[in-house]
Amino acid sequence: MSDYGSYPAARPRRLRTTPAMRRMVAEHRPHPADLILPAFVREGIEEPVPVSSMPGVVQHTRDTLRKAAVEAVEAGIGGLMLFGVPLTKDAVGSQGTDPEGILQVALRDVRAEVGDELVLMSDLCLDEYTDHGHCGVLDEQGRVENDATLERYAEMALVQAEAGAHTLGPSGMMDGQIGFVRRALDEAGHTDVSLFAYTAKYASAFYGPFREAVGSSLRGDRKTYQQDAANARESLRELALDLAEGADMVMVKPGLPYLDVLKTFREHADVPVGVYQISGEYAMVEAAAEKGWIDREAAIVETLTSFRRAGADLVLTYWAVEAARLLRR
Repeated sequence: MSDYGSYPAARPRRLRTTPAMRRMVAEHRPHPADLILPAFVREGIEEPVPVSSMPGVVQHTRDTLRKAAVEAVEAGIGGLMLFGVPLTKDAVGSQGTDPEGILQVALRDVRAEVGDELVLMSDLCLDEYTDHGHCGVLDEQGRVENDATLERYAEMALVQAEAGAHTLGPSGMMDGQIGFVRRALDEAGHTDVSLFAYTAKYASAFYGPFREAVGSSLRGDRKTYQQDAANARESLRELALDLAEGADMVMVKPGLPYLDVLKTFREHADVPVGVYQISGEYAMVEAAAEKGWIDREAAIVETLTSFRRAGADLVLTYWAVEAARLLRR
């Protein structure tokens, strides 16, 4: 008689026989509440503007953003991460700290529309607002000046919190940004506003479509402050620093090329771990599906499942609302 654990007594295919069986024994299940929708709101437009490199994604007007927020609530997703696209830019990103800047106005709009029915998040970075496109202010040699940028981030944090954001996403990869922003918020009485740290944000080739979506003015690259794709151990140093400085949640960005880093974060962090499925990842699936080369819906669910399997508690994805409906089938 065969011992259990070897063929033919052991047949793993028994647990793959039917959709109901596979569903019952599934180890990892993405859930709508795990999903966060990144959304763009553009100043000075009367109709949504499609993002050509991201089929199905638009730059919202204030009115269509309100409707998208309601749709997100109805879909049962967890949160909405907002990015502003201003009409004017300057060297220090003034629109990012103007209480009447497009992002702050949009935060007030959405908070008034849906209240606390989803987690309202805002991108805390200068790149959308600077005429040079970098995530901070520049010194006389054109280099991003870390500590001067932290001062600007603190100012941004206060106007975003006052506009109604539940959570801020410091994404500029400046040294000390979490601690600096946390102190500014606490000193102003915003102790309940949480920080979702972009802890391991890599200098990736997959950001291209996002730069169209925010009308980026970037000259050069961000390799002096975003992480090098070759480095994984370095991400643990970033993680330790962000946790020590008070991060409430941590993130890996991009997603699919960095599943190993995501898994490592899950093993070392005792706070919620997120992953950002970025624009280039989205665009690749959409482009291949348009060509008829892959099953689009199956690919969406498979990528989301891979993030959960690697340890993500939260996933930022441009498919959030659609995926929430797919997951309920």
